[in-house]
Amino acid sequence: MSTKNPMQALLEMMANLRSENGCPWDRAQTFESIVPHTLEEAYEVQDAIENGTPEDIKSEVGDLLLQILFYCQMGKEKGWFDFEAVARQLQDKLIKRHPHVFQDHAMKTEDHHDLWESLKEKERQEKHQDKNFVLTGVALNLPALSRAQKLQERAARVGFDWPHIQFVLDKIQEEIKEFEHSYKENEIEEAKEELGDILFVCANLARHLKTDAESILRKANQKFERRFNGVESKVVSSDKPWDAFTLEELDRFWDEVKEEERLR
Repeated sequence: MSTKNPMQALLEMMANLRSENGCPWDRAQTFESIVPHTLEEAYEVQDAIENGTPEDIKSEVGDLLLQILFYCQMGKEKGWFDFEAVARQLQDKLIKRHPHVFQDHAMKTEDHHDLWESLKEKERQEKHQDKNFVLTGVALNLPALSRAQKLQERAARVGFDWPHIQFVLDKIQEEIKEFEHSYKENEIEEAKEELGDILFVCANLARHLKTDAESILRKANQKFERRFNGVESKVVSSDKPWDAFTLEELDRFWDEVKEEERLR
C-alpha cells in the first residue's frame, strides 16, 4: 500500500489524467464543461444525505471532491491557481470569519452570526466596487426557488421585509387573486407572471418559517412520487389499464395510499 498522502496522490492522479498520455475525456474538459457535472454531483451528495447510507455519502462526497480537483488542475495549467493556493485562501477565510474560534475566544456565540454576515458583506463590497447593489453577488445559476429565497434574505438585511408571517400569507392570497383574474381574462402571459409572483412569495414564506424552500419542495416531490407509485401499484394489481379508471376512482386509490401511510 502506498504511504503517499492521499490528497497528494489524488492531485498527481488528476495531473496524470490531464496529461498527454492521460484520458481523452478528462483532457477535453474545460471549466465550462465541468460545471454541469459539479452541480449533478452536489445534488447527488444531497440525495445521499437525505436517503442514503454513510457509505453512500462517503462515495458521493468523493465524487464531488473530484470536481474540485478538476478545477484546481485546470487552474494550474492556465497559471491561475493550484490546489495549494485554493486551500491557503480557504484557510485565511475560515480564520477571518471565525475569530471566536481562532482569535477572540471571549466573543459571545450569539454575536458570531452577525459578524459572519458583516464580513461577507464587506467582502462583497470589495469584490463588486464598480456595481455594489444590495442584491449584487447572489449567484445567477442557483435553482430559481433557492435564488428567490436568497434575494429576499439579502433584502431583509436592510429592513425590506414583512414584520410578521401573516403579511406573507396575505400577499400570497393577493397574488392568487391576480392570477385568477389574468387567467379568467385569458391573459396567459400575465397569468404566467402572476404565477411567478406566487412562487416568489412562497419562497419568502419558507424564509419566515426559517427553513429552505428548495428542500421543502424536494420533500413534496418525494411524497408525491411515493404516493403516486402506490396508486400505480393498485392500478397494476387490478389488471386494468389506466384509462379504465375515472379520476374519482384514482383519487380513491390516492386516499387509500395516504391512509395506509398513516397507519404504518
